[in-house]
Amino acid sequence: MAEPRIVWLRRDLRLADQPAFFAAAQAGPVIPVYVLDDDRPGDHRMGGAARWWLHHSLDALGRGLGRHHSRLVLRRGDCVEQLCRLAKETGAAAIHAIRHYEPWWQDAEKELAGRVSLCPHDGNYLAPPGAARTGGGEPYKIFTPFYKALQEHLPPRDPLPEPQLSRPESWPDSDTLEDWGLLPSHPDWARGFRHAWDVGEGAAHARLEEFLQSVADYETDRNLPSVDGSSRLSPHLHFGEISPAQLWHALSGHRGEGAASFRREIGWRDFAQNVICQFPDYPRRNYRQQFDRFPWRDPATDDAARHDLRAWQRGRTGYPIVDAGMRQLWTMGWMHNRVRMIAASFLIKHLLIDWRQGERWFWDTLVDADYGNNGTNWQWVSGTGVDSQMFGRIMAPLGQSEKFDAAGYIREWVPELADLPDGEIHDPEGLCRPRDYPAKLIGHREARERALAAAARIRD
Repeated sequence: MAEPRIVWLRRDLRLADQPAFFAAAQAGPVIPVYVLDDDRPGDHRMGGAARWWLHHSLDALGRGLGRHHSRLVLRRGDCVEQLCRLAKETGAAAIHAIRHYEPWWQDAEKELAGRVSLCPHDGNYLAPPGAARTGGGEPYKIFTPFYKALQEHLPPRDPLPEPQLSRPESWPDSDTLEDWGLLPSHPDWARGFRHAWDVGEGAAHARLEEFLQSVADYETDRNLPSVDGSSRLSPHLHFGEISPAQLWHALSGHRGEGAASFRREIGWRDFAQNVICQFPDYPRRNYRQQFDRFPWRDPATDDAARHDLRAWQRGRTGYPIVDAGMRQLWTMGWMHNRVRMIAASFLIKHLLIDWRQGERWFWDTLVDADYGNNGTNWQWVSGTGVDSQMFGRIMAPLGQSEKFDAAGYIREWVPELADLPDGEIHDPEGLCRPRDYPAKLIGHREARERALAAAARIRD
């Protein structure tokens, strides 16, 4: 029998259009391996919501492998040490893996390549990193020209079929998912997750088919929180239960602004990966260094700031659109995209709390928390990034709520306001505000003036 090949899995938990699986299966028996390495990511160790998703995604992949009379080997610890140990135990000729671009995975891939035969493959993005470059050969820092240049490399290659897997002569020892304790228990805060999500490769494709029925309206509906117009594919895409190439080709028969807008969203993932390849600490550090002097209110030393941060996290700011979004996030590990921008802008510009506090909260509470996307989006809102709006562009939550018709969304997630008419629910002031709903932490005009004054201080 041919020597086995290990397939090292991370955010690529699928069988179809999985280049590492496909190549390994052509060479010999396959040993699929997932290593839970909580040390290498440092402060970006996988958050609680993502760990819930990971448990169910690995379970689904394990069942998919079972249909091939294969299995998933689980190990915990340093990924390089565990993989080298497994290669020695099994006599594996090589380790196949899809390339990842978070800095800790980049470092691990370099270390591993120095010790074993590592066969890296592209498969998590539309195009390999560095494919879209300026005329001078430099990587892009602005999305619009990046996306234009990306078109030269599209469409992506055709998706690969699910491979036929052969088994090794013997299987190495494996942990069980229960050993890892990825699911919450005391308390069980994931009840809403179970109601909101089906997880795994099959669920990802079912969600895609459902979304394609309404993709023509995506350009408009994606901005309306009260309408189910989002794809809700982001966690499936993040964990690699479905590939960008599969999404792109599924859209091939769809024309119009809706499909074009969704293609741009897929392209934004490539842009965010391009950013962290240039600036590995991007989710941790201001790109625009003048913001290192910005007078943020610090929850670690300021009791009022600590109170305000906690109110934002709990959905108790007194701004219904913000509170609805933060409660949706806590309940189902996901938030409507338009509301994400409103809630982020509120934390940064109304409360003057450093964007990194928000990035860390989203990292722990989003099932789709992605190192590149999360950091890039927060720096875009804060005005601190490579391609971002100006700090002085301060979103008005009350105006945004009315403009995008969020009344139904607020009634769903802020039930104490459910009986208010549309004319009052966006801004329940005075006698119309229920006793159990908080007053605003700060008025919009006061917050705007305070934010602009703070920004002026770093221009002096």
